[in-house]
Amino acid sequence: MPSLNWIGKEAVVNHDKEVPFKLLRKVKSVSVGNNSQNLIIHGDNLEALKALMPYYREKIKCIYIDPPYNTGKEGWAYNDNVSSPKIKKWLGKVVGGESQDLCRHDKWLCMIYPRLKLLRELLTEEGVIFVSIDDNENHNLRFILNDIFGENNYIQELIWHSKYTVSNDAKFFSRQHEYVLCYAKDISRVTANFSVPRTEEANKRYSNPDNDPRGSWKATPLHAKSGKEENNFEYTFKNEIKWKPPKGRYHRFSKSTLAKLDNENRLWFGRDNKSTPSVKTFLSEVSKKMKSGSILHFSFAGHTHKANEQLAKLMDKGAFDNPKSIDLVKVLCSMVASKDDIILDSFAGSGTTGEAILELNKEDKGNRKFILVELENEVARPITAERIKRAINEYNYKDGFEFCELDKPLFDENGQIDESCTFGQLATYIYFIEAKTNIDKKKIKSTFIGDNLDTEFYLIFKEKNHNILSGDSLKSLNKNKKKKVIYADQCLLSDEYMEKNNITFKQIPYEIEK
Repeated sequence: MPSLNWIGKEAVVNHDKEVPFKLLRKVKSVSVGNNSQNLIIHGDNLEALKALMPYYREKIKCIYIDPPYNTGKEGWAYNDNVSSPKIKKWLGKVVGGESQDLCRHDKWLCMIYPRLKLLRELLTEEGVIFVSIDDNENHNLRFILNDIFGENNYIQELIWHSKYTVSNDAKFFSRQHEYVLCYAKDISRVTANFSVPRTEEANKRYSNPDNDPRGSWKATPLHAKSGKEENNFEYTFKNEIKWKPPKGRYHRFSKSTLAKLDNENRLWFGRDNKSTPSVKTFLSEVSKKMKSGSILHFSFAGHTHKANEQLAKLMDKGAFDNPKSIDLVKVLCSMVASKDDIILDSFAGSGTTGEAILELNKEDKGNRKFILVELENEVARPITAERIKRAINEYNYKDGFEFCELDKPLFDENGQIDESCTFGQLATYIYFIEAKTNIDKKKIKSTFIGDNLDTEFYLIFKEKNHNILSGDSLKSLNKNKKKKVIYADQCLLSDEYMEKNNITFKQIPYEIEK
């Protein structure tokens, strides 16, 4: 299989393994609600994705990202020619002096490659990733997605009809579309049916010329292009019309099925009973969804003008250039994510994905969760988080979010816990593993680190590899009937005692799979 090479590739191909694991630190003043499992993370998305790995590896069902298009234009917070000072600093550190000679495309490829590798690790086995892009990097992106995900896991290149107007001042053609590349983690395990809500245009194909009391219907001829020779029989219907498929055509149905359809008055012979026999499919029987085409028309997937209007309703006009349409993200995520799945967007920008998931949950009473990551200081709090906060208030969404910053590394590059790790840091890590939400440090008391639903969590930790769960440890447990999960290095209590008192022992995680 042909592969793509560029300056700096060797330096970044395995760079995802070298990124240190960091803790997530909740910023309560920016967050909305308590114990929400929706996350907005401020920081370099490479470090943020690595920070998510212990908790969300193979847990994300759907990923949608809208990375910089690398157009060479500047003027918004995450510079579109990948000349962000943070990206420049990162390239210099990872690629070295060679980064000074990188062209625009080299830099973009160095930036996106390790991030896509981590995103793949976070996907469930049946998970799907959507990546928005335009002509500037579409060809390069396709190569590296083939490299990381495998060419056999390519699903489709979608065309988003992003503009409904034509710019007469365009030098050549007036471009009205962008691309969305779709790949699977493992295409053989994908469960998504890639359906979209039925459109009015599709419903108009149904009519009721015979005033059937069952409502509008659509006719499908009884013959098909393929079949077995024995299915080229003549059949007599109850109205005494005799019919046989024309030469080279075959019956769609067996004789018994034809008889059943005939008895149920589901056959149509035309107004004069001389047309090719057809079977009726009633609109009331078809799914409220239909298979999506590869062109996402603005009539149901929105467009850039509408996206700006959606953002302007909540934020000051001009707060963010070229936001994606809520409708587009809803369409893509609804194709893949069921009501309890997690959706990740590691180039969050104005927060469109977060609002789209809240809106989707409101429409179908779902419980999907979102994780958003935004790099820029000028965007993460004042735009991304603020937009979601205003949307929750404006549209009465039921859920909130936790705003997090990246804290100090907990594990080293070899996956071993830092020797200077404190009780509080380890408690933060363990609680997030268990509850998928950030710890409230005010609740920590002795070995008790927090609770979630009907389970309490405890940590016995004073010195690495010397923490014993014994009879003395039980004195610090709360006196109630809740299930208790206790982390330690060793357990001296009997299995019978543990089961009787609803206690589960777990080993302290001193290392993590890279």
